Amino acid sequence: MDGDTLGLEDVLAEAENASPVDSVEVVARNLQKRFGAACVSFLFVDLIGEGLVRLATADGTADGCGTTRTVLRDSLYEKVLRSQRLHVEADGEGGHRVVAPVTNRGDCVGVLEMTLPHVDERVLRQVGEAAHALAYIIVTDRRFTDLYHCGRRTTPMSLAAEIQHHLLPSASCCEAAQFSVAGGLVPADDIGGDTYDYAVDQDTLHLSITDAMGHDTDSALLATLLLGALRGARRTGCDIAEQARRAHQALLDHDRGLATGQLLRISLDEGSVQLVNAGHPRPLLLRDGTVEELPLHANLPFGVPSPHAHLVQRFSLRPYDRLVLLTDGMQERAAADADLIGLIHDTRLLHPRETVRALVTAVHDACGGSLRDDATVLCLDWYGAHPAGRRSGAGGARAMMPKPRSGDLPPSG
Repeated sequence: MDGDTLGLEDVLAEAENASPVDSVEVVARNLQKRFGAACVSFLFVDLIGEGLVRLATADGTADGCGTTRTVLRDSLYEKVLRSQRLHVEADGEGGHRVVAPVTNRGDCVGVLEMTLPHVDERVLRQVGEAAHALAYIIVTDRRFTDLYHCGRRTTPMSLAAEIQHHLLPSASCCEAAQFSVAGGLVPADDIGGDTYDYAVDQDTLHLSITDAMGHDTDSALLATLLLGALRGARRTGCDIAEQARRAHQALLDHDRGLATGQLLRISLDEGSVQLVNAGHPRPLLLRDGTVEELPLHANLPFGVPSPHAHLVQRFSLRPYDRLVLLTDGMQERAAADADLIGLIHDTRLLHPRETVRALVTAVHDACGGSLRDDATVLCLDWYGAHPAGRRSGAGGARAMMPKPRSGDLPPSG
């Protein structure tokens, strides 16, 4: 084994010189060379977050796209992803099985698994660093190949599902110093047109969640029109009122139907929020251990003719607040057995991505795995305008925070 240096520059250089489909193999071979690692493999979290797909091995025996699937729920891999900590156990043959999270800015890409002949603090630290480097390599290289998209698919995708999937952010979770945000979507059997989106500017966090009318390709195309108008307006520097206006006008101009939606613009310097609600279910706020629906005004949906512009409402977030945005598929009659308020409260110390997973899993199970409408959730933890720095891990900053001060719900209007 080498000295204490990880040789990240060498690993990144090798990965860049290799084909995008060989990047995992580059990292695996590096671990073999440095630590005598055997049976090195990378397991991808699938699209719906229910399983892992073993995409490649360092032995040169790639499993291919989606041929080996492992259930994530109640598994060791789930424990590693939830805790964001390495797992080490004796393999019974004098070696050690090591499983490390592969995560980029809070987005759980998968896990790196291997057998090592020897482990100590130095080796485990460098294995963790290698897994982190692998996350960055995959995030970069998946732009150039379908391999990683293929590896995440465990069931066939319809045309509507293909469209809908590519409307979503490339990462379902993002961490920054002031916040963590995570989203999740469980599609209906007949795609229902849901989307969620986020973007971070220098001083602003933008969030949106939308639900286009209809099903299958009709709703997917309507969602494409809606999200394209919202992103186009946002990327040209429009304020939230103009973003809403352009989205509304795009649906009117093309006469494709209507959509509900919720747009938020959050100041990273102050925690102040501007919000437009276009006929959408109201957000849920977890504050001081209590979950309540925000008392906001609901405008008409986008695409419904009206002489009035969409109202911009304002409130402020406080450190320790958790804000949960939902589509109506999370609240449909078949999902009545899913206690969403209770789950938001019970998962309050977990990372937002774990709360999202708990919520969509509960709705999926309550509906017997067959949803009549898409079920989508976006969860935001607000840490404060000037925290010491980004805190990742099982519960993000929330698990390490003291008890917050009490206060009323944000006023509407």
